[in-house]
Amino acid sequence: MIEVSSHPARPSSPARPTVFVVDDDAAVLGSLRFLLETDGFAVRTFRSGTALLNIGSTAGPDCYVIDYKMPDINGIELAGRLRKSDRHVPVILITGYPDENISARAATAGIKDVVLKPLLDENLVKCIRHAIQDHPRA
Repeated sequence: MIEVSSHPARPSSPARPTVFVVDDDAAVLGSLRFLLETDGFAVRTFRSGTALLNIGSTAGPDCYVIDYKMPDINGIELAGRLRKSDRHVPVILITGYPDENISARAATAGIKDVVLKPLLDENLVKCIRHAIQDHPRA
C-alpha cells in the first residue's frame, strides 16, 4: 500500500542569514529583533558581551551587531575578542554616544561600519546586507 501525504512537500528555502545582536538595553534588543526579522534575518540576542562570549560552541552568525557602550565590556573590546576566534564574520558597531575617534578605534578592531542608534532602521539593514555580501561564510 502506498501512503499519500495530505501535506504537499514544501519547496526548500534558502537559509536566512543569522545576525547576533548584543546590547544591554532590552528595548533596543526587542526593536532590533523585530526590525531584522521583518527584513528576513534570523536573529539571536544577547544582553551583554559576556553572555555572547559564554555561549560555547554553536553555529555562528553571518554578522554581529554590537552596541558600543555596555557595562561589562564595550563593543570595540568585544569585537577584538571575537576577531581572535572568527576573523571573517563582519561586525557592525552601533552607538548612541559617538565621538570623533570611534570610527578609527573601531577600524583597529576590524569593524568596518559604525551606525548611530537614532538612525538604525534602513542604515543598519543596508550595512548588514553589504557586510554579509562582502564576507560570505565558507
